[in-house]
Amino acid sequence: MCIRHNQRGISLIELIMFIIIVGIALAGVLLVMNRVTASSADPLVRKQALAIAESLLEEVELMPFTFCDPDDINAASAVVAAIAANGCATTVETLGPEAGEARYSATTPFDNVSDYHGFNSATDGGIKDITGTTITALNGYSASINVSAAALPNVAAGDALLIAVTVTGPDGLPVIVEGIRTRHAPRVLP
Repeated sequence: MCIRHNQRGISLIELIMFIIIVGIALAGVLLVMNRVTASSADPLVRKQALAIAESLLEEVELMPFTFCDPDDINAASAVVAAIAANGCATTVETLGPEAGEARYSATTPFDNVSDYHGFNSATDGGIKDITGTTITALNGYSASINVSAAALPNVAAGDALLIAVTVTGPDGLPVIVEGIRTRHAPRVLP
């Protein structure tokens, strides 16, 4: 006695339907991967803009913040922002650079936090290192710096500055970092 088992394979129509369904699913996955890959450079642009902004903020925060221009002979001892006794001998520090000062100048560079107010790399030839050399890989980026008075609790009015650095990358989206710098000049104790 012989028992026969009926065995069947898949038909040609079933095979064609399987190939079509898998092909459509694969096309969908590849389309999503293509979109993700195309926009994966965006985080790189934002990271680069953030690195530029943090570098500029650190540069500004490391500058002196005194009542007088640091070139003034009383800059280290002045306790008031005036040309008077206990004050400046010749130059009271104000927002913005003094005449002739420039960020990249070898003879009269920015020498105080407030000198950076109004700095804009777009009008200054692009992003440059501290020596004034243009960084060509960053041609699509621009940076600006705004310095303004900041009110802090338990800090005398005018003794704190808010530094805001804005960097815009090739994607047109700004990255803003802020820091606060307090005055390190001598104070008259009551």
